[in-house]
Amino acid sequence: MPNSRPLSLWAGRTMALLGILLVALNLRTAVAAISPIVPSIRVDIPLNSLALGIVGMVPPVAFALSGLFGASLAKRLGLERLLVLAIVAMVIGHLLRAIAPGFVVLLLGSVIALVGTGIGNVLLPPLVKRYFPDRIGLVSSLYLTVLSIGTALPAALSAPIADSSGWRSSLAIWSVVAFASLVPWAAVLLQHRRELAALDAEADEAPELEEPEAPLSRRIWRSRVAWTIAIVFALSSLHAYAAFAWLPQILIDIAGVPPVVAGNLLALFSIVGLPAALIMPVLTVRLRNVGWLIQSGIAAFIVGYLGLLFVPTVATWLWVVLIGAGPLLFPVCLTLINLRTRTHEGAVALSGFAQGIGYTIAAFGPLLVGLLHTVTGGWTAALVLLLATAIACIYTGARLNRVVYLEDELAAVPRGV
Repeated sequence: MPNSRPLSLWAGRTMALLGILLVALNLRTAVAAISPIVPSIRVDIPLNSLALGIVGMVPPVAFALSGLFGASLAKRLGLERLLVLAIVAMVIGHLLRAIAPGFVVLLLGSVIALVGTGIGNVLLPPLVKRYFPDRIGLVSSLYLTVLSIGTALPAALSAPIADSSGWRSSLAIWSVVAFASLVPWAAVLLQHRRELAALDAEADEAPELEEPEAPLSRRIWRSRVAWTIAIVFALSSLHAYAAFAWLPQILIDIAGVPPVVAGNLLALFSIVGLPAALIMPVLTVRLRNVGWLIQSGIAAFIVGYLGLLFVPTVATWLWVVLIGAGPLLFPVCLTLINLRTRTHEGAVALSGFAQGIGYTIAAFGPLLVGLLHTVTGGWTAALVLLLATAIACIYTGARLNRVVYLEDELAAVPRGV
């Protein structure tokens, strides 16, 4: 298929790989850079619980909007050009946060940086498909591993940098990291303008029809494959955001662990995802039936929550590890975006749809968990809710057993249905 082949020059492919990895390194820095240095920021900018709650809600909302509108923007501008604009937004957003005189500018910078990040989330899977159709599993593993590293770096570096150079320097440093990811993509655009123009032209070509087909991004709402991947992606993201927001407090209250230990257990939760990022994309590519991978992630969630509900003080670390293993669904879903589409246009549409729907649902995770805790005064109802959402996804995940391509499925749907 012409629109899925890589560029002919190996140099172009090398720069694309470097660009993909550097962008992946930036996809969580805007999310994780503020929370470790909140006490330092409060010296200059008053941040109450409401303000911090608003900042905490921005990432999934920005990711959701980027997912819902990213596909149509990519069709108009092209993958590489849109990614360059997204990187520029990240740089500007980080810098605005660093110079913010008050909460409004801090919030504005967060929104801009996270919209750019959300566009990057949407574009990386189809970029892998465009440049590395012969190495989807390997390149997916590499960029998801780098993404995991980029999640951990702010937690490790933000506070020490703030202590030595101030919180503004701690936030500004991530603009430099974002700017570094701009360099290889600028080189790709400058060196291979003709090849990129040819690829975009081929992607827009379609057979002559009596009535033109609506773009995939509009028809995708009728796809069972798209909805299935979106729901599984939503499950993984909802549980991850709920854990990052509330798991330490849950462990302090029901398992009786000290705050320092609760923080270490949250770090353990994060670290469990690193092996999944390395292994799951390769397994997803090699296995024809990926259903058991999906069910393994769901089972890990279920057993982990049952452990916290009934024996929270026994092997608490094990329940945390199991809940941390559940988000192996995340790399599986991102890899399936490429494996369940035939064209890069299909990959863009599916990536935007799955992430748009997924992050929209995920945004309610921390909110619902906190609301149930406030209403009931305990964590049982919240844990039952998380357990129930995992159980409800068993049937949905099983639908991914069959290999069905998005384009084939939509082609079989009668026009007007």
